[in-house]
Amino acid sequence: MNWNEFKILLVDDELDILEFLSYNLKNEGFEIHTASNGADALKLAARIQPHLVLLDVMMPEMDGIETCEEIRKLPNMENTLIAFLTARGEDYSQIAGFEAGGDDYITKPIKPKLLISKIKSLLKRSSVVNGKGGVESSNKVISGDLVIDKDRYLVILKGREIVFPRKEFELISLLISKPDKVFSREEIFDRIWGDNIVVGDRTIDVHIRKLREKLGGDYIRTVKGIGYKYVKPA
Repeated sequence: MNWNEFKILLVDDELDILEFLSYNLKNEGFEIHTASNGADALKLAARIQPHLVLLDVMMPEMDGIETCEEIRKLPNMENTLIAFLTARGEDYSQIAGFEAGGDDYITKPIKPKLLISKIKSLLKRSSVVNGKGGVESSNKVISGDLVIDKDRYLVILKGREIVFPRKEFELISLLISKPDKVFSREEIFDRIWGDNIVVGDRTIDVHIRKLREKLGGDYIRTVKGIGYKYVKPA
């Protein structure tokens, strides 16, 4: 894969960390841009349209959670990957990151080779692997009044378009791909986050709750002790 086609935005208020990350990622061929605060990150993200934002949580004035929320509001940024890189490993911090629209959560300190591996895994699994930030698939899944438009990366419910963060979209796409099939939590983790990415136990619960809030009804059901399934509307 030609990694120099990918733009990564690094955001951290510690300049030595920015320099360290930039050096290692540039050596892999990535196009690297940096910002030392949330406000500058928003301006830069709007201008360069990065494929991935690696975002520190603990920053003055505008923290990483707020920055993530604002990035998701920018035009054409709903599909950009956002990974939090922070020394905070508490569960509540991870939940806040996912609820803000984050795709992954990486805890400092991390060895450069492992970080690079995680970044490549994220990019490979995402729909930006064509190097242009577009979506590769060009089909729709229709189930009653719910439409999953993979070409535009949209969920359409009763004619109303809903933009989902990447992981939520991938999760509903997975569940709806086989109605009534029970997907185990382990299978969902593997299919959506990858078996080499460590996320908290409540990650799936957060994403399922967000899907239910947006879709309403009884589309997604819990099978206690196993996982979740999509049920076609009556």
